[in-house]
Amino acid sequence: MNLLVKKLFLSSIFNACLFLVLIVGIQNSSNKSKVDFLIDETIELPISFILGSSFILGSIFGSFLVLDKINE
Repeated sequence: MNLLVKKLFLSSIFNACLFLVLIVGIQNSSNKSKVDFLIDETIELPISFILGSSFILGSIFGSFLVLDKINE
């Protein structure tokens, strides 16, 4: 399997597992907050969901970075 495809596949599986753990973990969360965008606000979401989803999105976008060095 191509190294890039393998890397993206493993990253997507890892992030899906993190998202499932996040959903299970926020069931008893009572602290809620809104996120201000430039145009509008979101609905009230648990703070743990906001932090967890931003971590997962950062992990997804970071997996697309190619930091390979040319072997000499």
